[in-house]
Amino acid sequence: MNNLIKYTLLLFFVFAINLNYSQKNKKDVKNESNLYSGLKFRSIGPAFMSGRIAEIAINPVNENEWYVAVGSGGVWKTVNAGTTWQPLTDDQSFYSTGSITIDPNNTNTIWLGTGENVGGRHVGVGKGVFLSRDGGKTWKNKGLNKSEHISKIIVNKNDSNTVFIASQGPLWSSGGDRGLYKSINGGESWNLVLSVNEWTGVTDVVVDPRDENVMYAATWQRHRNVAAYMGGGPGTKLFKSIDGGDSWRQLKTGLPTGKLGKIGLAISEINPDVLYAAIELDRRKGAVYRTSNGGESWSKMSDTVSGATGPHYYQELVASPHHFDRIYLMDVRVQVSNDGGKTFYRMNEGNKHSDNHSMTFKKNDPNYLLVGTDGGIYESFDDTKSWKYVNNLPLTQFYKLALDDSYPFYNIYGGTQDNNTQGGPSRTFRSNGIVNSDWFVLLGGDGHQPATEPGNPNIVYAQSQQGNLHRVDRTTGEAVFIKPYSGLNEDYERFNWDSPILVSSHDPKRLYFGSQRVWKSDDRGDSWTPISKDLTKNQERLELPIMGKQQSWDSAWDVYAMSTYNTITSLSESILNENILYAGTDDGLIHRTKDGGSSWTSITVDKLPGVPNSSFVNDIKADLHNDQVAYVALDNHKFGDYSPYLYKTSNGGKSWKPIINGLPEDNFVWRIVQDHIDPNLLFLASEYGLYFSNNQGEKWIKFSTGLPTISIRDLAIQKRENDLVLATFGRGFYVLDDYSSLRDINNENSNQHLLFNVKEALQYYPIRSGTSSQGSSYFQSKNPPYGAIITYNLPKSYKSLKSIRSEREKELDKLKKDIPFPGWEYLDREINENKSKIILEIRDEKGDLVDRINGSTKKGINRVSWNLSKPLPTILDSNSRWSRSSLNVKPGKYSVHLLELVQGGVNELAKSITFDVKKIRENVLKNPLSSKIDEFIIELNKFEIEYSVMVSNYIKSKNKQSSFDNALRYINNIDTDLLNKLKELKDYMNLTDVLLYGNKSKKEVMEKDIPQVSERLGIAKRGLYGNSYGPAKHHMDSFDIAKKQWGSIYPRIEKFIKAVNDLSKELEQLGAPMILD
Repeated sequence: MNNLIKYTLLLFFVFAINLNYSQKNKKDVKNESNLYSGLKFRSIGPAFMSGRIAEIAINPVNENEWYVAVGSGGVWKTVNAGTTWQPLTDDQSFYSTGSITIDPNNTNTIWLGTGENVGGRHVGVGKGVFLSRDGGKTWKNKGLNKSEHISKIIVNKNDSNTVFIASQGPLWSSGGDRGLYKSINGGESWNLVLSVNEWTGVTDVVVDPRDENVMYAATWQRHRNVAAYMGGGPGTKLFKSIDGGDSWRQLKTGLPTGKLGKIGLAISEINPDVLYAAIELDRRKGAVYRTSNGGESWSKMSDTVSGATGPHYYQELVASPHHFDRIYLMDVRVQVSNDGGKTFYRMNEGNKHSDNHSMTFKKNDPNYLLVGTDGGIYESFDDTKSWKYVNNLPLTQFYKLALDDSYPFYNIYGGTQDNNTQGGPSRTFRSNGIVNSDWFVLLGGDGHQPATEPGNPNIVYAQSQQGNLHRVDRTTGEAVFIKPYSGLNEDYERFNWDSPILVSSHDPKRLYFGSQRVWKSDDRGDSWTPISKDLTKNQERLELPIMGKQQSWDSAWDVYAMSTYNTITSLSESILNENILYAGTDDGLIHRTKDGGSSWTSITVDKLPGVPNSSFVNDIKADLHNDQVAYVALDNHKFGDYSPYLYKTSNGGKSWKPIINGLPEDNFVWRIVQDHIDPNLLFLASEYGLYFSNNQGEKWIKFSTGLPTISIRDLAIQKRENDLVLATFGRGFYVLDDYSSLRDINNENSNQHLLFNVKEALQYYPIRSGTSSQGSSYFQSKNPPYGAIITYNLPKSYKSLKSIRSEREKELDKLKKDIPFPGWEYLDREINENKSKIILEIRDEKGDLVDRINGSTKKGINRVSWNLSKPLPTILDSNSRWSRSSLNVKPGKYSVHLLELVQGGVNELAKSITFDVKKIRENVLKNPLSSKIDEFIIELNKFEIEYSVMVSNYIKSKNKQSSFDNALRYINNIDTDLLNKLKELKDYMNLTDVLLYGNKSKKEVMEKDIPQVSERLGIAKRGLYGNSYGPAKHHMDSFDIAKKQWGSIYPRIEKFIKAVNDLSKELEQLGAPMILD
């Protein structure tokens, strides 16, 4: 015992000392986040439309293995050609990826370039280069962290340590890690081998497959900000190297000059002297050029260029490895040439999404193409004649969302990047959850901010880009165009790409909509009245600086596929005072009216402490509990500034203070919402995850259990359900079911046992729909657990003796200290320890026990669900806990009690909580025998107990009887009378078996037999399960038949048991050993 005490004290002393070496601040922050980790977000997809794909790499050794770089959704891997997928980078620092390359010498080595190489207004930035040496399981950052957009990675096929990174560099600002970088030590260090200027990066690189020293590179000069986009400049050029990238010379002969835009570059694998270049020229024009002498001279083949959104969004050029001079130009619809670029036709894209970004081939199959689009991945097995959609990747990029108040399950609507406005349920009645067929298209085009009418889920507002607003009637699916327009002799209305719409909380027919003015409708958009003048700076965007200065009219301007500038971007109405409205703009203005729009007070954002004057108002929200309080989320990332700018006013906008404590310095913010019950509880959507505050923004806490690293562009609260719903830009929707416990817990009271309010539990029978044979690719997302969701907090974890010892020994191991042997007595204590348990006890309104549920013993918030049923215990044996039989409880009031079972004692840890169980579905037909169901259940349960006990005893007696033949060897004199008794007993047992279990020979060949008692009971019980109608007459009749059958079998079993016991005693008297059951 002394050794045991010494060992325990030594471990505790070393463990306590080591804790002082911890980094306290980081640990406190982590612990506070861990406190709430029991509240987990639920991914609900959808995947019926996917998201933008940047690049796909097929393993050349195993062509069923693909790696997919998603524009804003991380990296995904399949090992079965798209049947199932695994995300590989959910816990990394980035979500946007642009290039992925498999090492040709080791296919487990994967190089990843983060930040996609497009010039779009919605592009996400990267965090540098990453390397995995285990097929994507783990990643290591390899530098170039300021590259932001990596366009291509090349690994030398003869030397894996030689790697090239083509970095396009920042889109929103100059400088950064921009150009072509080379490493000769596997990424341990990088050398910039090709650089042009601070605005120019490398957009494409190809290598001569015959000679890795021969390389070609295309540079691209471009810059975007809030107001405009310049897609070209003198830095755009073509280069060639013949010394493995150490030196470069510009290629000029036959190529255009001037302020060129994006270049797509391709080399023919069939004849590598032939290269192709798709070059963007001025004003979205372009041409395709071809060389047959390794770039020394070029010929213009045609005036072909990517169109639609603009060349900056596509323009990748791919040469077929199977057909010489066949090239594919990525575009809204792929353009194909079979003659080296002289002529082009549009690739067949029937039943396929548009906006193509990548194309990958298989080495030995000329008919196979794998294409990445804005809507996901498509395969063709017949050279583009038909397409197969990969329909199980939930990568949808949502800009904004809205929730309706449909009952019992609300719907979620979201406007997407190039995938329409989509709608679908927050949960379903089906046991398999939410599937692709549950989702639908509400409105076409790029979807943007939707809105719903409170109290009328049949009216939904949806819009496509530039404010093309529609009112949709869900009963018919009809959409009425209701976008407001300027009047006679008025200037045109400037609508943001994602225009703000607001449904009044004071009158559900009243709408507000923003252009450069605030518009108001009191008839659901049938008519509109402006209630403000122009609330923007009303500038000429082409006069504003871009690429560091004002630019010539002849420069490479392109403002087609971007927001009109000087627009309203956010609107908010006070729920307390209908005359108080706020408006924010993309050019840095905040406005407030307290008279319904008759007059407005304005402030430029640079008047807020520390805010740049260029900042964009992402969101402005009036406080739900105090009409003098409001919040504003500002964003300056389109000027290369990724800082969070979040402010609060407590005096109606006269002054503002920052509320960014706890937010990382490089994590700008998108949207904010406030809890409708607790004024202190706020949720914040940021570029890298979700945060919440329980003190009105004085401190923010990361809140991410169940979330990948992703940009959260919008969030909303479903007030009836207390659900928080997130719209992510690349991973679909996420739901936090019933966050209400956050109102009642904080870091101060987390050291108490807490049992939180339980939401009304909806009772219904989950539908077993569909089939389990739809293949592994069938996409489905989970419903929340059925029944009552119970949430509780534990101030500490319940640790076993073994876990305590393991933790302390780990600390000793870290300190490189000896780990003493604990002793045999201590180890036996670990084995024999009765582990502590947390029990949630359910009782009815009378206080009677209904059920007990095991809960987690982990510190912090935990959740369990009760399935609204009461077990019907029949028998309990060593092979079971409770009988599996259980029945739905009746609707009504119930209570839950939080108990601990520790060292043989039971303690109630918190005050019990009462909640309601509500039945929400009624059958069309009513059971005429409903008044007899309760009595039927009691009799059935009583009978089943009697039946189970007697059959159990019969089986034991059969087992005992099976030992009788062995017992004969111990008997001195065996007479005929004894043998006859044994035979008669066995014959009697066999006949009883037939009556109880059926004919053995028939069972052997699966022939039908007379129903036995167990089958009759099964039929009777089936009337109780899977429905609320209850047992019908034929179920009750089956029970009656079972009782009659049992009436003839029961005496036989009793007689058999007695005979076995009597004969056992007789055998023992004749010298046999004692025979046990």
